[in-house]
Order: sequence, then structure tokens, then C-alpha cells
Amino acid sequence: MEHEVFVPVPAPSLRRTLGDPARVARCVPGLQQDADTSAGPLAGRLKIRADGHTITYRGALRLSGPDGDRFSVTGEGAEARGTGAVKLELTIGLTETDGGTTLTFTGTASGDGRLKELDAAAALSAAHRLLDRFTQQLVTETLASHEGEPGSPVAGSAGDAPADEGGASAPEVQAEVAAEADDEALLGDDDDDDADVEGGAPAGNGSVFDAPVPPPSLDPVVEVEFTVPDEPPAEAAHARRTMIGRSAEEVDHAPPRGRYAPVPSPDASGAGTVLRWAAPAAALAIASAVVLGRALRRRR
Repeated sequence: MEHEVFVPVPAPSLRRTLGDPARVARCVPGLQQDADTSAGPLAGRLKIRADGHTITYRGALRLSGPDGDRFSVTGEGAEARGTGAVKLELTIGLTETDGGTTLTFTGTASGDGRLKELDAAAALSAAHRLLDRFTQQLVTETLASHEGEPGSPVAGSAGDAPADEGGASAPEVQAEVAAEADDEALLGDDDDDDADVEGGAPAGNGSVFDAPVPPPSLDPVVEVEFTVPDEPPAEAAHARRTMIGRSAEEVDHAPPRGRYAPVPSPDASGAGTVLRWAAPAAALAIASAVVLGRALRRRR
């Protein structure tokens, strides 16, 4: 595999960054370093995405150099959720060009397991994207570490330099990285690993576009503070009780009154009225009959 990327950064600055394994570890996308510092800064878990799949490897990378303008990277890893293993041999070359540096990646990777099941074109495309993202983080780390130093070059003035025919320019790399980030957001994780360590570079290396933007102050009531009392005032509680009326117990046990009271049927009221007047009349008739009978007996 061969891949070239042009960056508008001088070769000496990149050489100093690549010579520090701790800084290189911050540039490897998807690398989660081990808590054990004795294992080295390039040891840990590396998560990669290829052909719609996510594969996590546990292992270590070893960086050696510089040998002139070349650095050598070797590594071994085993699948975190499987039995596959992979070996990597990579050479990074720095070539000074007009307005910057061309990074040349030459290497081979061999292994088995899930990596062997991937399509060759998909695996190669994933490797190129990984190298592009590594290059972008390498440039960010280099510019952040050398910013403000006396005699440090300004990378922005060299951004218009043309790239080599076989390589990609820095704007193209950033566009590819942005597209890859969108793909990863839609793809999600296929493994049940602990955390997604994609983009494992520290937040301090972000661009100025990642800084929070304060809200606009066009609203005239933005700075007005509204206080809401914890409890309603006593007048409100009294009004609420007045509107509610009787308590729940009274409503449950007392018959309804007012316009909600039941209306008796006409037949029931008529029968009650007749009985109320018929009983005294019957008693009066009986008493009159008794008195009349006694009077007749006395005359006889």
C-alpha cells in the first residue's frame, strides 16, 4: 500500500512531532491508551471501521526513527472480540516540497479473522481514510506545539501551494475527514465495546470553529430575570378552596343539592299528596260514624 498527502507544514516541524511517541499517540484516530504507562504511549485499543463494520484490536505500536527523513512503525494486535490477529509494518517518509511537505506512507498489513473477511478495496479505502485523519491530527499537533515560538513558520501562507500529483492536499484531507465523521455518525457501533474512542485526540487540539458561540443579545428581555415563587400566596389558596367548595368527603357522603339534586317523578309526588289528605279524612269519617252510632243508641 502506498499513499501520499501534502501538508503546508515544514518538514523539520513534522520531524520533531513524529520523534515524540507521546505526541504521535495523540494523532492516531481511534486509539485508547492503556492505563498502564509502562506499556508505552502507543499501547492500548485501536478501533477501526471498514466496509460498514467496526473492529477493535488490542496491541501496541512501536515507532523508530528518524532514519534520515523516514520513520518506521511496526505493530501487532489481537481482536478484542474474536480470535483474529493483525501485523502492521509502515514507513513514513517526509519530502520537502514547495510550500510544505509531502508525507509518503508505504506499508503492508497481514492478519486473519474479521480483517481477512473484508473486501480488499474496502480495506484499502479504510486504510487511506485512517492515514488522512492521522495526517490532519499530526498537522494540528505540530501547529499547536510550535505556535508562538520564535521563528516559527506560518502555515497559512503556504496553504495555496499545489500538491504533488499522487498526493492529496490539506483541504481535501479535511473534506474527506468531515465526510468520514458524517458516515461514522450514521453508521454507529457494531461492537458492544466499552466506549467509542474514534477521534481520540484531546479536546485541546480542536480548531477555533469548535469554540462555543454566545447567543445573540437581540432579544430585549434576555437579561430580564423572572422569579417564580415556590408556593402560591395565601389569597390564591383561599380562592382555590372557595372555588372547589365542599371537601371530597362531603361530596362522597352527602346527597347532591342545588341544581344537581335529583328531580322526583310526577307520579310519586301525586301519590304522596293523595295519601297525605286521605288519611285524615278517613280518620274523621270513622270518628263521625262512632259518634253517630252512640247517639242513635241513646235515643232508643
